[in-house]
Parts: sequence; C-alpha cells; structure tokens
Amino acid sequence: MKEKYDGKLDVKIFTTDSKEAEPYNFMSSTNVLFEKELVQVNVATDKNKMDAFLSSKF
Repeated sequence: MKEKYDGKLDVKIFTTDSKEAEPYNFMSSTNVLFEKELVQVNVATDKNKMDAFLSSKF
C-alpha cells in the first residue's frame, strides 16, 4: 500500500493506551482509522479489501 499510495497516505502507529488513542475508547488491540473513521478489522487486515477501500477514498 505504501508504494501505491505514496504521497497520499501518511501512516501513524500508536498503541491503544497512547494519548492519541484516548478519544476513541478502543475495545480491541487492532484498530485502523482513516481520516478519523474506524475501518472494519476484516477490511484493514485484507490487502485487497484495504486497497479497494483506499481507492474509493482517493
């Protein structure tokens, strides 16, 4: 994804107990946000589904 969306996508990784994650009250250990929108885990963990999701956003 990084190569395909280089320049369009800024990836940041935080732990669920980080200051940045506090407002979201995450209930699981795997959480992906895109523009502050929660992405379903089955989408975020599947390369083809995530590619389709990102393609629809750009």
